[in-house]
Amino acid sequence: MLRKHLLTDHPAGQVAEPGEKDIAALATVGVTSEAADYPIDNVFDSHRGPGGSRWVAGAPGPQRLLLTFDTPQTLRRLRLEVEERDVSRTQELEVAISRDREQTYQTLLRQEYTFSPPGTTFEREEWTIPAEGVTHLQLVITPDKGGAPCYATLTTLALQ
Repeated sequence: MLRKHLLTDHPAGQVAEPGEKDIAALATVGVTSEAADYPIDNVFDSHRGPGGSRWVAGAPGPQRLLLTFDTPQTLRRLRLEVEERDVSRTQELEVAISRDREQTYQTLLRQEYTFSPPGTTFEREEWTIPAEGVTHLQLVITPDKGGAPCYATLTTLALQ
């Protein structure tokens, strides 16, 4: 069972492919909000790709997803999938890690996804992110760079 909690303003899966880390066994997942029908649990299940299960924020605006590892982890790859079937928007994602229990963060990447339904509705990315001793992995998602009141979404987050 996935251990999770909703993050406040002051922050306190199932393995689908060989070599992926079992997030439910290794970390507590924090998230700023989640829609009742689209919980954060969906990001870590095996229902991937277009039409797969997904997390949808419970409130519009920027969202934070935080993995707090039980013990420091070595990360090699990060796989991410995002799907937006309804709203044209540009979602921005920032991925950062902490090696010192959230004293400091190192930004690893920033990525934008432009969705234009019914045309472009799905993005899949895989990055090599060699990092040792990671205590926290943080994603900050801005659902629409234009400032429209949109909901952040994420289909898959997988680590190796």
